[in-house]
Amino acid sequence: MGKRRRVTERQGERRRATSPAVIGGVIAVVAVGAGVGAYALYSGDSTAGSQTQTSAQTRKAVKSGPLSADEVQTAATRFLTAWQEGRHAEAAAATSDSAAAGALLTGYAKDAHLKDVTLTPGTPKGAKVPFSVQATVSYQGQTKPLTYDSELTVVRRASDGEPVVDWHAAVVHPDLRDGDTLVTGEAGTPPVKALDRNGNELTTDTYPSLGPVLDGLREKYGKTAGGTAGVELRVVRGEESKKAELSDKTLLELSEGTPGTVRTTLSPSLQAAAEREVARRKRASVVVVRPSTGEILAVANSNHNFNTAFQGSLAPGSTMKVVTASLLIEKGLASADKPHPCPKTFTYGGWKFHNYKKFEIKNGTFKASFARSCNTAFISQAEKLKNSDLTQHAQQVFGLGLDNWAVGVPTFDGAVPVQSAAPMAASLIGQGGVRMNPLTMASVAATVKEGTFRQPYLVPPSVDNRKLATASRTISPSALSQLRGLMQYTAAAGTAAEAMAGLGPDFGAKTGSAEVDNQKKPNGWFIAYRGDLAAAAVVQAAGTGGETAGPIVASLLKAGG
Repeated sequence: MGKRRRVTERQGERRRATSPAVIGGVIAVVAVGAGVGAYALYSGDSTAGSQTQTSAQTRKAVKSGPLSADEVQTAATRFLTAWQEGRHAEAAAATSDSAAAGALLTGYAKDAHLKDVTLTPGTPKGAKVPFSVQATVSYQGQTKPLTYDSELTVVRRASDGEPVVDWHAAVVHPDLRDGDTLVTGEAGTPPVKALDRNGNELTTDTYPSLGPVLDGLREKYGKTAGGTAGVELRVVRGEESKKAELSDKTLLELSEGTPGTVRTTLSPSLQAAAEREVARRKRASVVVVRPSTGEILAVANSNHNFNTAFQGSLAPGSTMKVVTASLLIEKGLASADKPHPCPKTFTYGGWKFHNYKKFEIKNGTFKASFARSCNTAFISQAEKLKNSDLTQHAQQVFGLGLDNWAVGVPTFDGAVPVQSAAPMAASLIGQGGVRMNPLTMASVAATVKEGTFRQPYLVPPSVDNRKLATASRTISPSALSQLRGLMQYTAAAGTAAEAMAGLGPDFGAKTGSAEVDNQKKPNGWFIAYRGDLAAAAVVQAAGTGGETAGPIVASLLKAGG
């Protein structure tokens, strides 16, 4: 009975724990569940006692504790050997999710047409075992070798503690997410040759972080750009990846199709500079736009597998104060040169908000509070605002959070949800439910510089006659003038001054540091404009924006002239 209970618990079915109870001098054992339909009464004789005792003695204890090196080696070898020899059911049984593993491993041979698989394990690092893959893709008389590196992790199976491979699709190939599949065949979408604004081809050999961008361009324009499909091995995205707006990805071409051509707005010099900047840091992303037109001139990410710059959903921290400041000025709740409170702390909605290192500004102006990024100067105005004020202002003036941008590739266009109490106050300083990325925040800086929202775009709308998003109104002239003054003063004498040194006087900037749960250091943000360039960068889990993201933005503004 104990063994049966363990099996059904592993399958995720509901069970009532078996427990003996004394009823009128009789031991009753009740077992409920699929395949267990017995209600048995055992009398208190020696036979029943013997049966119960035997069951308890034969119940196996669940193994626990850290995995030994032998357990890791054995589990990894069992899985890799079975996979290499084509025994997919056996390999799947050596994982934590035999159903998902079995389907993907079977598809590896049948759908991806991969054969002659050789798996070579590397030196384990704790429970992680790296391994290399050599295989041959064979489809309708065409063959091509495939090599790549992957990694597996050994864990204890929940039901019995036995060492098994912790199953995720990335074990089979690092570009796979759970739910994705590998397929070899005629490409559903013809390839495209993406060009920069000068007509030069954009490739990942030259610009390593453009992979997701090029995938997105192919997905949107491949069928209309005039190309013909080839035969390829590709990642076909599942539901979860589609929700994350990830595009299918080509891993290997067996025969090239004829690419169509798509021209982008990217500047080769700025793109190269952006690639260099993010390559020097971990988890960095940056976007450069032209305020007068909305053209995207550069986009780069340290992580070459996900376009955080366009699709990230991160709290923007104090860079959001640019939007909030314009709201407060328009509502008469703040004015650049008038006195404004900046206490060490301020409590609203049951939350106690504080400034960086709990500084305060006594008898200061709103300009001073903005330049030093005083949180309490903004939180103190929450009680005078409606819950929907920031949301409406962000949508109407800055074009944020409407999910209607038509950039040319997948993007996340920001979110400023209506909130109440403490979360509403937190949203005023770019926390709470506010979510942005370098694209949306570069657009904020560009809107201030230009005086009106121009939706950023990577592919000119004339290519496919698509309609760009617009804002319903512009910021009032008085508020715009003050806002530019605030950003200019911050760039010259505030928290952005060190990074922006030597770039003035036609410039403006704002720093930001966004706290993230269970993260030791905040995400550092920086937005700025100079001339007809605007840029935004984030460096995750690295520290304050002026120190981390500021140098990236300043370097690109300088490179752009």
